[in-house]
Amino acid sequence: MTDTTLILDADLAGRTGDDWLDTLEDVAEEHGYFEPLGPDHQAVFLAAGPRLLVTFEDAETITKTNEAEPRSFTFARQHGWSILSIISNTESWFRHPAIYQFFDKLTDEGTFDGFEEVLFFGAGGAGYAAAAYSVAAPGARVLALRPQATLCADVARWDTRFVAQRRHDFNSRYGYAPDMIEAAQTAYIVHSPQQKADGIHASLFRRPNVVQLRVPGIGGKFEATLDNVDVLDDVIVAAMTGDLAPASFRRLIAPLKSFGTYRRMLHKRAVDAGHPQLAANLAAAILRDGPDEFFQARLAEHKANGIHPRQNLSETAAE
Repeated sequence: MTDTTLILDADLAGRTGDDWLDTLEDVAEEHGYFEPLGPDHQAVFLAAGPRLLVTFEDAETITKTNEAEPRSFTFARQHGWSILSIISNTESWFRHPAIYQFFDKLTDEGTFDGFEEVLFFGAGGAGYAAAAYSVAAPGARVLALRPQATLCADVARWDTRFVAQRRHDFNSRYGYAPDMIEAAQTAYIVHSPQQKADGIHASLFRRPNVVQLRVPGIGGKFEATLDNVDVLDDVIVAAMTGDLAPASFRRLIAPLKSFGTYRRMLHKRAVDAGHPQLAANLAAAILRDGPDEFFQARLAEHKANGIHPRQNLSETAAE
């Protein structure tokens, strides 16, 4: 099997609901297959090269993008990867017997054995799913952004963000994600130390094959922030090839330090934590790179409060 970049005339932009799904099915059937998985999930497979990217994605999020197509399509076009995208129409955490049976079938048929490298990818609830279903492909790699280990109340009652989703069964097959990564070659678990609940979930992934990757000073759905600085696709490529060590990850996300939203989050974090000196140092360091109205105003406020920046301290002090 050789890399074969796909020409995908998806024409999904602006479509929603059944119209979007019907068009997506047409694209999938041209290059692979489309398979409904119960009432609220679909599998889209596109056959290309010897690397397989397995993504878990949310239909609502997909249709809000400019192209309204699964993230995985980018890698079929640009890298010639085969792709398998499991798409959810609801906040299901991909918990449904039809999905269990689908991955059982792929395992029984040896589908994953036909690829040289396999990467499971997802973020949030999809990150949970990427880790949980990776057990179906021993030797695969996992890239999970801020994944939950489980939403089972017996284990994660402290996580009150997703109380409604606890109704899903997290105790049956493919259930507890930290156990399901046992057969993975490497599981990259990405989270922000400032998001306490995400950090606790990440700490439950303890096996020797886990690489913990931290993005300091960032909030909530930080995959959107990584997209805004055009680094997430590069992170996915590095994860596919197994080149995502902590040092290389830090190099890949280095553009964050020049991203205005990220810098403002760092400043707010320092202020909220009761460290105005660090906040003033950060504002001064950023202004040395060039004018910035936000940080000019913040620095003026710090000085008015008698807090003057110290010299030779970079913005890393706030991290």
